[in-house]
Amino acid sequence: MQLVRQKGQKLVARAGVRARIALCALTLAALGSACATAEDGGAGAPGAAGQPRPEQAAGAAGALAAYAEKARKVQAARVVAARKWGLRQVPLPAPAPPAKKPPITFRKGFEVGDPSLPPVFTTVPTKEKIVFLTIDDGSEKDPELLRMMTELNLPYSAFLSDYLVKEDYGYFKQMQQRGVALHNHTLNHRYLPALSYEEQKQEICGMQDVIEKKYGKRPPLFRPPYGNYDSDTLRAARSCGVTAVPLWASEAFADHMEWREWDRDLHPGDIILSHFRGKGDWQGSMADMVRQVMNVITAKGYAVARLEDYV
Repeated sequence: MQLVRQKGQKLVARAGVRARIALCALTLAALGSACATAEDGGAGAPGAAGQPRPEQAAGAAGALAAYAEKARKVQAARVVAARKWGLRQVPLPAPAPPAKKPPITFRKGFEVGDPSLPPVFTTVPTKEKIVFLTIDDGSEKDPELLRMMTELNLPYSAFLSDYLVKEDYGYFKQMQQRGVALHNHTLNHRYLPALSYEEQKQEICGMQDVIEKKYGKRPPLFRPPYGNYDSDTLRAARSCGVTAVPLWASEAFADHMEWREWDRDLHPGDIILSHFRGKGDWQGSMADMVRQVMNVITAKGYAVARLEDYV
């Protein structure tokens, strides 16, 4: 037990060092332009047009210090949670989200001839070593998943199909209350290209209506069942408020990963798919799936970020 506590203390200390380094760098960035030309009273002098006054700089430094302290506490809690949930390594902290979301475009080969339609993509453009977890449909409603993801402070996004979700809308309400964004995966999980435009619109827009009614907001993201779509799919999705169509670059199961990219590896900004499944469908539980995918993600030096901060 003493060895475990020492390891936990070391990890917390390292997290604190990283937070302090980040704080210093950000504070210098915020203050650097003011200091650079303050001596000659030029444009960079404190109080000059467009430059922060000393009290403003102090306020910014205080905000950054608070952010760093919050990050330190989150990572310290992750150390404890990672041990509790049997992860091999403590999940890495994600960087702060970008001030401006990156432009999202169609992945090459995924276009349908109209670039104005909601883009279909598998990876978010970023240089950060981050990936995004997404979970589809809503079949398994495991309370252990809610506890595990909350304690590990891992962000993820849910893409829901009403024919499964309606068995227990309350479960996904709990998920939403814990900060998870709920998105559209159609009413009945049908193969959309086989349907007419009007039928596709009913599947997609009908699910928009359900999510708005049950959870208070029409989601901007939509994932077609099986990843299959055509131009009618995207036109129908756009008609009811969808702005982007994230697919996936790899898929997580309870006992293995499946890769869609030729190099069978993770890349910055990759979207990872999984499903709400349990032991009746998998060789394991939802918690087993999280352990499996997080062991892979962390071992490869990646952190999990919130998809909605980037798309």
